Amino acid sequence: MSKHFIFAKETNNPQEYYWFKTGLSQEEVDRIIKLASEIKEERASTIGSEDGATTRSSMVKWIPQTKDWDWLYQKMMDQAREANSELWHFDLYSSIENIQYTEYYASENGHYDWHQDIGPGELPSRRKISITIQLSTSEEYEGGELLICKGSNGNGVLDANVQCPRGKGVSVLFPSYMMHRVTPVTRGTRRSLVLWVGGAHYR
Repeated sequence: MSKHFIFAKETNNPQEYYWFKTGLSQEEVDRIIKLASEIKEERASTIGSEDGATTRSSMVKWIPQTKDWDWLYQKMMDQAREANSELWHFDLYSSIENIQYTEYYASENGHYDWHQDIGPGELPSRRKISITIQLSTSEEYEGGELLICKGSNGNGVLDANVQCPRGKGVSVLFPSYMMHRVTPVTRGTRRSLVLWVGGAHYR
């Protein structure tokens, strides 16, 4: 068949992240921290890890999908829609889980080693876009860098040279299958939000 009769195929950038310098305003971040103070916290766990304490050290809270929080869910979904339109073109239809509010403490060697956000099970297997919004200013903590891996260096070693922007209100989005980590917090407390946007299984 002549190439003149074939529709152009849509392409995407499956190993790239997207970010907003002002994903949330300073006032919105302060409002979130105040409202979240009323939610019960719990020790963070990991998907399929036999030693979660070694892999991850942080405390989390789960923000409910209620009227008080509708504005935040909508804002994060709008960011996912824009990023997806620009880079990935995934088939999305919902935010299938609650927003995770996370705190990493230097006093507890707060960190999260290399991992993916997808995994087995009804919910993790449907994650396609991960959204993280930082709630702490850069001056409130040291360490705690969000690193994203775009592959290996050819010798089976992860390429950890992609350091994401940081700052109060900064929003970073990336495909949930990409390996990423939060380096140990060495001073202060790092606060952030995480939401996973999903759809049907990859196919």
